[in-house]
Order: sequence, then C-alpha cells, then structure tokens
Amino acid sequence: MERLTVQDKKSILINSLKRRYKLQYDAIQPIPYIKDRLYCVDKVFVEGGTEIYIVEGATKEKEGPWERVDSYKDIFTDPRMKAKRRIIEAEAGYGKSTVTLQLAYDWCNGVKDSPFKDVEILILLRLRQLNSKISIYQAIKLFLAPNDPRIKSSDIKNIIESCSSVKVLLDGYDEFPDRDGATGSDVGRIITRNLFGDIDVTLTTRYLPKDYDKSNTKYVRLVGFDETARDQYIRKAVTGEDEESVANIKRALKENPILDDLCQVPLLFVMFSHMTHEKTHLQKFKSVTGFFRYMIKCFHSHMRNKSLDKHAKEHMSEHESEHDELSKVAFEGLCGENQQLSWRKDGLCTRLGQGFCQHYIAVGILVEEEVSADTNDHTSTTDIQTRTDLRFYHQLFCEWFACFRLVEVVAATRNASELKNVLDKVDPFNLQYLYRFTCGISPVVGKRIIEYLKSRKDGGKFAILCILEQTGEVEGIKDTVRDLCSSLVRINGYSHSRLLQRSTIQLLEIGARYDIPISCVYLGGCSPRVDESGLNLILESGLSLSILSSLQKLEIRDNRTLTNEELATILSYSSQCTSLKELQFNYYDLPDTIPVGSIPSSLKSRNVKVLDNQDLNGSRRLNLQTGLWQKTQLPLINLLFSNLELIE
Repeated sequence: MERLTVQDKKSILINSLKRRYKLQYDAIQPIPYIKDRLYCVDKVFVEGGTEIYIVEGATKEKEGPWERVDSYKDIFTDPRMKAKRRIIEAEAGYGKSTVTLQLAYDWCNGVKDSPFKDVEILILLRLRQLNSKISIYQAIKLFLAPNDPRIKSSDIKNIIESCSSVKVLLDGYDEFPDRDGATGSDVGRIITRNLFGDIDVTLTTRYLPKDYDKSNTKYVRLVGFDETARDQYIRKAVTGEDEESVANIKRALKENPILDDLCQVPLLFVMFSHMTHEKTHLQKFKSVTGFFRYMIKCFHSHMRNKSLDKHAKEHMSEHESEHDELSKVAFEGLCGENQQLSWRKDGLCTRLGQGFCQHYIAVGILVEEEVSADTNDHTSTTDIQTRTDLRFYHQLFCEWFACFRLVEVVAATRNASELKNVLDKVDPFNLQYLYRFTCGISPVVGKRIIEYLKSRKDGGKFAILCILEQTGEVEGIKDTVRDLCSSLVRINGYSHSRLLQRSTIQLLEIGARYDIPISCVYLGGCSPRVDESGLNLILESGLSLSILSSLQKLEIRDNRTLTNEELATILSYSSQCTSLKELQFNYYDLPDTIPVGSIPSSLKSRNVKVLDNQDLNGSRRLNLQTGLWQKTQLPLINLLFSNLELIE
C-alpha cells in the first residue's frame, strides 16, 4: 500500500469534514414535527442582534460598553475582536449553533466575504457529544471523520500542526458533561489556552466558564430578533415576497402581544412564523402557557393525522396526556445541582417505556444524538465507541414538562417554610418559563408560587407576569399595572437582573397597549440606543423597549458621550411616544448644538421639554426651534434623587 504524506491525509480530512458539515447545515428543521422539510442554513439564516464587548484589556466582570455590529462576520473581522479566544454567549434558542453552522457553510463553499474563506481547516464540535476523557483529536476522528480508515487520531494532530490556518468552533459549553469540572479535559485545557494556544478558538455557551483565559478572550453576545430580523426571516425562509402572507404572519404576532417577548427568541419566532403560515386560522393566545400548550398539541396532532392505524392513534393520545414520568425526568434534570439536559437512550427508554420514547422521538419533542461513550485512561483510540443519548428539542420543552412535576411538588408542601425550601432550589432567574408555565396550568399552585415570588428580592414584577399566566386575562392585572405605572418605574442596568428588566419592560408595554398612563420611566446605566427600525430602544442588556404611546416622561442616565447621530435616534424614538411631555438626560456629555433637521417636528409641535442635566449647578433645556441649549434650573432635590437612583 502506498504510504500517504501529511498533505495527502490533510486533503482526506478536509473532504471528510466538508461531507460531515454538509449533513449538518443541510438539515435545518424549523418545525420539529415536520421531519421531511429540511433547509440549508444559508436559506434560513438571518442576522439577529450581535454585540461585542469593546473595552480593551477589560474582563466582562467589569462594567463597560457593548456595541452592536452589523454581522456575525464582524465577530472575526472587527479589529477590536483580534484574539485567539472568543466566547459567544446567549440564552437557549438565540442562535448560537446556527451561527456555527453558517460559518461551516461559508468555509465549505468558499463564500467570498466570509472570514473563514481562506482557512485551511475548520473544526466544529458539539460539546454535548464529548466526555472529559476523550482527547480533542479522538473527538475529531469520532465525530467528524469516522468512516475513513486512512485517518487516525494521531494523524489529525500532525495535520493540524502542519496547517497555516486553523479555526476551531466549540459549540455549547453549557451542555458539555464535564463543564467547570476539575478532570483536566482537553476542552478545559483549550479554554484556558493550555492546548491549541496559537489556534483561533471560539466557544459558544449560555454562561461563562469558571476558568478561562480572561486576559486573552473577547466577548460576544447574541440578543435575539428585532423587528428587522423578523421581517427578513419571514421573507427569506417562510413566505418569499408574498406580501399578503408576510402581513398575515405579522398580524398574527401583533394580535398576540403577550408572545412578543417570547418571539425575541429566534428559535421560537421561527416556529411561530412557520406554524402561522401553515395554518389558515391561528387562535389568539392570552398567555405564554396557552401558546406552548397549543404548540405541543400541534406536535402530537400532526403525528396522529399521519397515522392510518386506529389502534396506534389511541396509544398516541395516551402518550400525549400521560407523561408523568417524563415530567419527573425533566424536573430532575433542571433542578439538580448540575443541570442535566440529555440522558442515555437505553436508560431513558427503560424508565419511560420503549413505545413512549419512540413516540416522543417521532413527534420531535425528544431528539436522538450520537455521543462518545464512557472511556477511561486505558481505552485505546481504536476502541472508542459512541452511544445514543436523548435530549429535549429545546430547553423550553424541558421546562414545559418539568412544570407538571413542579405542580405536584408544590402541592405536597404543607406550609410556607416547606414551600421556600423547595423553590429556593429552583432559580426563577434561570428558569423563568418553568415558573410561568406552572402558574399557567394550576391556579391553586400558582397562587402559592406568586406569594413566594413577592417575598423574593426583585421578584415582585416577575410575580405580576405569573399572575397574567394564571388568569390568562390582562384585566386581571390591569390594576396592578396601573399602580406600577403611576409612579417612577426604574430599569437599572447596574443592579437589575436581566429577568427583572425583562419583566419590567413587558409590564410597561402592557400598560401602553391598554392606554394606561406611564408617569415616568428611568433608565439608569442602560446605555440605550435605537434599533434599525427606529421602533425599539435597545438597552445595554440587549433587551429592547418598544414605543410606549402612554409614556409621559423618559429619564436616561449614564456617564458617556452621545454623538449627534445617537442623540437624533433617541429624539426620534421619543417623538413616537405620543404622550411624552419631558425627556431628560442625566450626566451625559451631549453635543453643544443639535442640527435643527434632526429634531422631529412632533417634538416641536407638542413642545416636549428636552433637558440636559450634567451637574448640581443646574441643567440646560433644548430650544427645539434653534437646536441650541438654554440654561435653566433643575430643582436640587431632583438631582439628589437621580444620584440615589443610580447606586440603588
């Protein structure tokens, strides 16, 4: 047999990688239960919100600005992102894996403007498939080049070392079985830069690892779909340029305002838009629980409609309604000390029943995945095997089934102390939909959970959203929203959690939708800017605040400079809040003169007061007709109050 050179083996490996990636990026499945409709990633990928952390030499633990970039490509091409290590952070369903598949498509197809076009070798591994014992070279062989006997693990090491350019994408650190472990895995060594030190490595994750090379790592976050991204996705992947169909999907979302927050999650918006397009009539949802219940029902009914076997249909109906054991599995996975989101197929089938498991796999709620089998220090490269695991299609499905078990657990508690012991182990700030679903399916249990949430710091506003899930009617929370909106409503980027900010925003938007006067919104340390559509104020956290038609005063505080362009976009947003009487900037460095053309006519006609407060000496008021600032006096008590708000 002719002996192969390193160059020969490199060519074999590259071809194997491209075949494997093609199988992955050609298998995008927007609706899990329609398995025969697969898309190439390039046909459905649209740019969601991508932000980079731009402070030179700073770690993410320090406060600093995030800056929106135009494209996922900027993660690699922006000069400020030059590094050997990057972390792309985002919540579940925000498109981390989809970005990696788009990059794989770019590399395989030599996309001209891609940062991966001239890369010799791209390694893309899904970390949930690995274990702590397997070496990185064994993982590449096992999952990316399994069928070619001419390539061995040791060859892969030599090939990588011979390349002029290599990029590595490690997808889903939060699902890596040994995440934050102390076993010295190759994945851990790569993250700390003790392995592949000179190779460009990008990690995707829901949260930052405990130990990584902070001084040489750049940060990226994905913040979801805004109006522009939603419109692009509908046209690109669902309707084409059929304007009537585009309008129908947008109208369906507008008629379901409670889903607006949920549909910022790209994965769920994708499902919503495809399902809306499939149905001639889509019911109006009054809660997130109602939407999810309907969606799960669609999964099962689609399967039943395909079956011609009456006996099989009866079993399918039983599996749909009798899922107690699956709910226990989901609850145990989410609420353990370390979350478990996948299980060995053989073990889970034994616990749930073979027929039940096969049904949920066929329906699309459970997904099969090949992972590396357990190994030890004595396992040779040739003996490494794979096994099949099962996981939920998405974590939200896990939270949906877990909520049925949480209902039982809470119902069994006898007093507030026992309830607190249970719920203190179920963090609402990480599992908000588990709480919302639980309140939605059981009013009795929901009432007890809501009282618990009200007793927690920052839990009150989230409790209101749980009340909405419980009642399914905005009428049930209107008085509470009215009380909230009658005084100053704070969103503090320095001290408020993302869940508290999200809950506050959703309550404000409910208030505006029902024309409840909103006295004043205070944004502290949120560095707001306006998105491309001009319809949303984007906060430092990445969350967006839509136009509030009933807002009377907007107060923004942050210690940074605003350009004329940035100021103009905020003025434009404010002009669309039709009840606004006053816009106040605290401690910003604002331009001395504002181009008159950038001041919206509606601000002028309503004579909206625009104030610039910089210090205790007073403030300036913008002359809307000339664009010049005029000295005025702001009451001292207002300034002192503003300072207290920032540090609260």
